[in-house]
Amino acid sequence: MAKSRSAPLSKANLPRPRTDGDGNELANLILLRIARTECPSIFPSLEFVRLKLHQVLHESGEVIRSVYFGNTGLASVLAVQPDGKSIEVGLIGNEGFVGIPIVFGFKTSATRVVAQSDGTAYRIDADTLRKLLPKCPKLALTLQRFGMILGSQTTQLAACNGQHDAHERLARWLLMSQDRIGGKILPLTQEFLSQMLGTRRATVSIAANILQKAGMITYTRGNVTIVNRAKLEQAACDCYSVIQQQSQKWQAENS
Repeated sequence: MAKSRSAPLSKANLPRPRTDGDGNELANLILLRIARTECPSIFPSLEFVRLKLHQVLHESGEVIRSVYFGNTGLASVLAVQPDGKSIEVGLIGNEGFVGIPIVFGFKTSATRVVAQSDGTAYRIDADTLRKLLPKCPKLALTLQRFGMILGSQTTQLAACNGQHDAHERLARWLLMSQDRIGGKILPLTQEFLSQMLGTRRATVSIAANILQKAGMITYTRGNVTIVNRAKLEQAACDCYSVIQQQSQKWQAENS
């Protein structure tokens, strides 16, 4: 069955990136969208931080101390099982925010959120953001809308992880990662991919070989290079286009 193709997250109509007060390039799309009247309230409380690969931002069941506006890089949202195993149910890049429970009045995280690559973010104390949201209605609404988009993504990925073949899920995952990181080279290992996809390293190796032999990617130790994105979209399960289309639909409704 031919799969419908969907364009990656478009930034063509968004404001040009600007710098923060310290000269760092501001790329987070939520912060770029908020009303200028709200910027003086939120920006002084933001701290520009560098994130390291595998750095845990939130732990499942624990109190959220800080929240993050992704700036560069990628964060994985992981559902953690009682036996300690985990599987990815969400991806957040510079389009989003890590700490949605705080927006809705909760104090703990239901998931583990891990930096999937070196990157940067704007961090703010959770209690500070909680106090600022009533003063920043545009920001509050934007975060609520992102929470809905992330929730829709999580629902679709939960179904995807239980229904589709490993090579289809790997193709979908690579597309989603590239949409958020940019560029063709993704710094990934088999061990990390197996954790993200909830499968064995041997299965990841087989899936990567399928995509590589078809001319979609090249895979070397620690790196995946996307060679043919169009083919990769055709190889991905329908979940990729479903997630993209729902996100674009909601964004269009609120543009």
